[in-house]
Amino acid sequence: MSSHNPLLALSPLRNHAPQFDLIKEEHFKPAVEAAIAEARANIDKIINNSDTPTFENTIVALETSSETLGTVTSIFYNQLSAAGTDGLQALAEEIGPIQANFGSDIILNADLFKRVKAVYDVKDTLGLSTEQHTLLDDTYKNFVRGGALLDDAKKAELRKINEAMSTLSPVFSNNVKKSSEKFEMWIDDEKDLAGLPQTAIDGAKYEAEQKGENSKWLFTLDFPSFGPFLTYSSVRPLREKIWRAFSSRACGDEFDNTETIFKIVKLRNERARLLGYDTHAHYTLERRMAEKPETVMAFLKDLKEQYRVGALKDLEDIKKFAKETDGIEDLMPWDVGYYSEKLKEKLYHFSDEDLRPYFPLDRVLKGTFDHFSKLFGLVFTPAKDLPTWHADVTAYDVTDKDTGEFIGTFYTDFYPRVGKKPGAWMTSYRDRGLFHGEVAGPVVAIVCNFTKPTGDKQPLLTFDEVETLFHEMGHATHGLLAKGTYSSQSGTNVLWDFVELPSQLQENWLYEPETLNSFAAHYETGAPIPADLIEKMRTAKNFMSGWMGVRQMGYSILDMEWHLRAPESITDIAKFEDEVMKDVRFFPRMGGTQSHSFSHIFAGGYSSGYYSYKWAEVLDADTFEAFLETGLYNPETAHRYRTEILEKGGSEHPAILYRNFRGRDADPNALLRRDGLLKKAG
Repeated sequence: MSSHNPLLALSPLRNHAPQFDLIKEEHFKPAVEAAIAEARANIDKIINNSDTPTFENTIVALETSSETLGTVTSIFYNQLSAAGTDGLQALAEEIGPIQANFGSDIILNADLFKRVKAVYDVKDTLGLSTEQHTLLDDTYKNFVRGGALLDDAKKAELRKINEAMSTLSPVFSNNVKKSSEKFEMWIDDEKDLAGLPQTAIDGAKYEAEQKGENSKWLFTLDFPSFGPFLTYSSVRPLREKIWRAFSSRACGDEFDNTETIFKIVKLRNERARLLGYDTHAHYTLERRMAEKPETVMAFLKDLKEQYRVGALKDLEDIKKFAKETDGIEDLMPWDVGYYSEKLKEKLYHFSDEDLRPYFPLDRVLKGTFDHFSKLFGLVFTPAKDLPTWHADVTAYDVTDKDTGEFIGTFYTDFYPRVGKKPGAWMTSYRDRGLFHGEVAGPVVAIVCNFTKPTGDKQPLLTFDEVETLFHEMGHATHGLLAKGTYSSQSGTNVLWDFVELPSQLQENWLYEPETLNSFAAHYETGAPIPADLIEKMRTAKNFMSGWMGVRQMGYSILDMEWHLRAPESITDIAKFEDEVMKDVRFFPRMGGTQSHSFSHIFAGGYSSGYYSYKWAEVLDADTFEAFLETGLYNPETAHRYRTEILEKGGSEHPAILYRNFRGRDADPNALLRRDGLLKKAG
């Protein structure tokens, strides 16, 4: 089979990069089945080994037993997100249970666990390195948390739960995607484009032309279309129309996620109870920096109170401004973005659109690469010989500037298209670590949904999109700069509430003139971004910070409440949301619910973990203060951050890594200082 299936042959490409030009949908299921058979044979060898269990013959052998399967499934699930055809979606519902059952077979195998436990019980006598100790500890805990200590009846029950859960996240995600793609807002009267920037109008014209309508404009729920419309359109009824559509995705239509949500939370709760935990939140947080739901809820409550004061003031300012400007007596949710942008223009004398001409994608991308080169010595060279999964995707070889050493393979995929999941994410096709007997470099990608080029025009990014690029590149460098031996401990494989530190940290540099001046230049004239525009943007940085903070608190609290409560106590999603978010919502609910399209927690890795964004913001604000103290590109600080945080991955507890970098724990007030809610010391 392997000679005909490119997923099963070791890729001959540099760094064993995937052969995207040869992979077809029909290859996936046979490849998964063959890879599982190979992995089973490897596991049997471990179990039947007559030698005394050791770290090498049991723990490392187990770590590398499913290499082929890991390669196949990472390619499959990444393609499902980036190119989610109906064929791939149907395959997900077949492959999910097959993979889940195999996972259960491993984790619930008593003989295998016996060997793992035998090594674990003598761990202090083995002279293990920190990295090896963490791998052993994690392996043992994964078995226990996966049900290894359950009796046979409960193991059978857990197996059924795992199988049922395996298909639900792809279904949820697909419903959101399909529901979003169904909405189209056609405009045929130019008056209805009032207030919109030319880039948004050009984009809508291009979308319409692609569908054969040369005299109309088409707006969709892709963020580059939907976002500018809500922010700039002065046609209130159309703002309402697109806002209601966005807030009602997968809620009450043929792609309704209600039953899928109830199934997901019920199964998560059943699994947690079966394993001896009070709730899914307790189960999840045991393997987080926060450790307990009480810690998370106290953290969120404290921040919520701080942000709420600012949010109420933000809202009053917008209401007053809307009334004075347009006589609006009844401010609505679809008005907030529009009037806050207008108020910002009045207060700070600039609009986000003023920035856009200075952010043509080619210059931004070069500037981004230069930034990471200055910080960490990375060089990104287009790898035109490597195949990609779509014409919009670019492959790069990443090397070390000082040594010329090859570091890894990197892909960028920037534009929306039918079938592609909304949002932006970094992903790994293979983490650095042992691969076919040798340590191989990582294969990572960032996938975004930026403003598309219209015809031959270079896309001009919004500042938010530039921030997104820096954010995802922060994740990518975490993956690329990994130095570990074992892929399960490598790169972004860290405790979940630590994973956003490297990404969110990078956003800070975009408010610094030194960084912006290095690449932001007018797309037509090449003139540098004006100093006064940078200063206006810096001054306006904390505009609406209370409002945005409360919004994040709402999402975080909603996530925790879904996973702390008994599922049977929630029978009406809208009523449940209205109750738990009453302190963080300032309007009655007028569209669908947040839950129905909350992919982070129902189709991503953030269940009982959405708080991680804010948790990591404390870390990133404190980390950036170290760079502000020593210099934005101070080689010593950057080297210490690279070696103590990025290279170490999950090889040691993040609290220890952070102390090694900073010399102390993070100062929680650093975030409030940055958000302008607490005066800076001195």
